[in-house]
Amino acid sequence: MLSNKLDGPRRGRSFDSINKSYEEKQLNNEDSQVKLLHIESRKSRRRNSELEVLVDCDSDRETLKDIVQLLRKQTSIITMDSPDKFWTPANDLAEVPWFPKKISDLDKSACRVLMYGSDLDADHPGFKDNIYRKRRKYFADLAMSYKHGEPIPRVEFTEEEVKTWGVVFRELNKLYPTHACREYLNNLPLLTQFCGYREDNIPQLEDVSTFLRERTGFTIRPVAGYLSPRDFLAGLAFRVFHCTQYVRHSSDPLYTPEPDTCHELLGHVPLLAEPSFAQFSQELGLASLGASDDAVQKLATCYFFTVEFGLCKQEGSLRAYGAGLLSSISELKHSLSGSAKILSFEPNVTCKQECLITTFQDVYFVSESFEEAKFRMREFAKTIQRPFSLRYNPYTQSVCVLKDMPSINDVVEELRHELDIVGDALCRLSAHLGV
Repeated sequence: MLSNKLDGPRRGRSFDSINKSYEEKQLNNEDSQVKLLHIESRKSRRRNSELEVLVDCDSDRETLKDIVQLLRKQTSIITMDSPDKFWTPANDLAEVPWFPKKISDLDKSACRVLMYGSDLDADHPGFKDNIYRKRRKYFADLAMSYKHGEPIPRVEFTEEEVKTWGVVFRELNKLYPTHACREYLNNLPLLTQFCGYREDNIPQLEDVSTFLRERTGFTIRPVAGYLSPRDFLAGLAFRVFHCTQYVRHSSDPLYTPEPDTCHELLGHVPLLAEPSFAQFSQELGLASLGASDDAVQKLATCYFFTVEFGLCKQEGSLRAYGAGLLSSISELKHSLSGSAKILSFEPNVTCKQECLITTFQDVYFVSESFEEAKFRMREFAKTIQRPFSLRYNPYTQSVCVLKDMPSINDVVEELRHELDIVGDALCRLSAHLGV
């Protein structure tokens, strides 16, 4: 943002009124093109015969210098800040890692699968099973061809897949009443009612996505395998959860080296249906957009030890809310056995902890509540260095980049309107109660 005060005598063209704002206009001449974001003029408080003009624009330094020279030819007096103080957001944003600005932009990143999908490592339970590998390719192809706005393809699961799901479903449900947090226990029956969560049925992702949209605004997007932390967290910013649709290998139904649909549907989905948890997940995602690789890694680690392996306190006892725990019988038992190392969730500490994939975690982190975890993550996010802030627009499912006064003023106006609604509601309530 360039914010310079240009002072000069009133010459040539006259102004019809004072304090007018002109949003998103283009200034064109033969030599350059400057995008004017905001122009504001007023009578000078120092000299009554002059105007003060505030100009916000997007421009590079060299073009700006040329424009200043043109202005100097049009007026006898011009004062401005030192060019060394100029801040041009176009230049700053050019150095920021690419991030999606609208929900459909996820089409560009959802196919960047880092591992698994249809390619399995030699130590994967299904590596030597050609039928299983062919099935995995089928699911990978479905996910890779998916585009935003399309219904998620329905799948006819095999008898073997349903049986594997059934084993996991049955064994975990024995533990949930004593190990899962209350929010999880409240939402699981709703998924049984509306999405077909049963031992003999694997829910369809489209049905689950529709349910979540109505509960918290989250939607499901099929994915072929692991995404990078940056791409995965970016989805959360738009309340999109990238979800696998394949089932783990039947030879070891209680183990999987990667996220599968048992992990996603039983571990993640029940809490994505909880408003406070959905908000927490989205704020993690928003904090990652445009952040440095180092900052994204710290956020991903905090995600890992909360959304995947987090614990919370309820009614004086520890309960699990992390999906990695709620979908793993052995680690769920271990984390609450009394023998696991447990620390309070502090993002500055948690972000330095090593994430373990093939073994139990060395340490688990506990929060008093989702609200506490959300507050701590908000404070942590403020330490991330970015030349802008972001605000999610749920109506357009896009993010607004707050990098100049006009964009910030737009948010202020929206907040004023929301406060007016709250004020009106309070007045009506007071009148109704006779207060």
